[in-house]
Amino acid sequence: MRPIIRKFYRIIQTNDLFFKVFLVMVVSIISVSIVISYSTIQVSQNLFMDTFTITNTKVLNQMKSRLEAYSYAVVNTVNSMQTNGTIKRVLMEEQLNSIETAKLYYEMTKQMESVYTEVASYGANMIVIGKNSRLFNMNYSNWPVTWDELQHHAVTTEALQSPNQLLIQSTSENGEPMIVAAKVLLERSTENRYGIVYISIRERQLREFYEGYTTEGNKILIVNDEGQIISSNDQTMIGVTDQALLHASREMSELGLEYTDVHVFDKDYMILSEYLPTFNMYLINLVDKRMISENLLSKKEIYFIIIGIIVLSVFIIFILLRRMTKSLTNVVEQISNMAKYHFKRPLVASGGYETEQIANAFNDMLRELQEYVDLVVETEQKQRKAELKALQHQINPHFLYNTLTSVKFMVQQGDKEKAAETILALITLLQNALGHINETITVEQELTIIKKYVLINQARYGERIKVHYFVSPECLPYQMPKLVLQPFIENAFFHAFNKKKEGFIQVMAAVKDEKLLFEIVDNGDGMDLEKVSLSSRYHGKRQLFHGIGVRNVHERIQLLYGKDYGVEMTSNIGNGTVVHVILPLLTNELSKKSTNF
Repeated sequence: MRPIIRKFYRIIQTNDLFFKVFLVMVVSIISVSIVISYSTIQVSQNLFMDTFTITNTKVLNQMKSRLEAYSYAVVNTVNSMQTNGTIKRVLMEEQLNSIETAKLYYEMTKQMESVYTEVASYGANMIVIGKNSRLFNMNYSNWPVTWDELQHHAVTTEALQSPNQLLIQSTSENGEPMIVAAKVLLERSTENRYGIVYISIRERQLREFYEGYTTEGNKILIVNDEGQIISSNDQTMIGVTDQALLHASREMSELGLEYTDVHVFDKDYMILSEYLPTFNMYLINLVDKRMISENLLSKKEIYFIIIGIIVLSVFIIFILLRRMTKSLTNVVEQISNMAKYHFKRPLVASGGYETEQIANAFNDMLRELQEYVDLVVETEQKQRKAELKALQHQINPHFLYNTLTSVKFMVQQGDKEKAAETILALITLLQNALGHINETITVEQELTIIKKYVLINQARYGERIKVHYFVSPECLPYQMPKLVLQPFIENAFFHAFNKKKEGFIQVMAAVKDEKLLFEIVDNGDGMDLEKVSLSSRYHGKRQLFHGIGVRNVHERIQLLYGKDYGVEMTSNIGNGTVVHVILPLLTNELSKKSTNF
């Protein structure tokens, strides 16, 4: 699990710019899509509601016109009844014979049919009663009522209390709502009451006035002055009393509002209302906003479209952004891996103009830096070369003087062979020293020179310091720089045995892991490496050269062959010192190339 997490983290880290820009763009697209979608839905709903309101207002006005036309027909019918002499005479005459009664009934029926025609077209019924207990019902099936029932009916009571007014009231017959217009018939001269005319219309006929205008979520109501619903296209609402409807309708009428919102029947509705002054009722249109909106806009489809647009946009942005940032990511990865190639491998850029310009600028900087580094290295090499060349020729005159003095004493003592051998050893050392510093010699030649140097020192100081050689034969033909081992032998002779009177020096050579290894070991006084480092130089009159010390050898080897080679020292006070010299395996051809700087 952890490798997967690390791999995922690595991918994010190497594509940090891509993921940041991608995340910002995705969040922006989603946010903008949500805002636009919400705004679009709201604007569409508001626009639809405004348009719907205008349309419904016109429809409501048409329904109001039809109801007003019916009310005018009722008024005209009542006026015709009021002014009809035949009807008056029939309702007032009390004692008539059968012939006269039949004649009057015929005339009465004829007159009432002519008057009734105007309201009959609306499905209304007309009833007239007289004080002589006569009753004329034009459509008995519409309202089967007797004279006694009418006399005690609430509609009659209300009409008698206001004899000069045409009262339109709501009532019910067998549970079905009905609107009844009632007017007391009066003599003009005496104001005597001689009858009452009733014009009734049932709810089902009243519903026909607006039934063709209703749709789902769109309710039409007629509410009386008590807040009771006396007619509606929703049969479940008929007979229900709701003061909120009445209050909202009155408020709209008083303030002149076209529509408002109301919460009734556990729903939110938009309400449009028209006052019917003749009926003293309100014609109300309730619009279910949620249902209308759902029918207008399928939010599920809109959401699917939005999600599709977002997914498509994110996919396109991912492809384009990945293509745009991939080249830049490749450049960054190449820069991160530049150290592996020692800053010598130029950037390879492919992609946009900007990425190519960055890569070209970096390559130019890298090229200039490399030129500067090469110049610095070349300068240091030349400086080191000159320094080593100068040091090589700084032969210590005291060494020569002391050596020649020792030879003189040998001759005086008659030891001519040893004197000659010492002179030959000194000549070999001088020939080697006067050669080119960058020349390489074989391991065998280097050991010969060391042996000559040891011979001279033993001739001068005796053989209290023994030197032993343990060299693998396979090492002898390999090449090595001059003056690599001699400084360590010299230091051991003159500084390792200050306290001890005698000891030994061991020189070992072997090939291991494709490297040429030398080890110079002495059992002398030892030293504290924290106080005496590789940079220390020993100066003395007994040394062959001035300044060719451990530091010079170490730096020279690394300058020639790199950081994998050089000198390592370990030492403990009282236990001697061990020097490790690590060189590459060089043949004659390779040595020429490596020392040519």
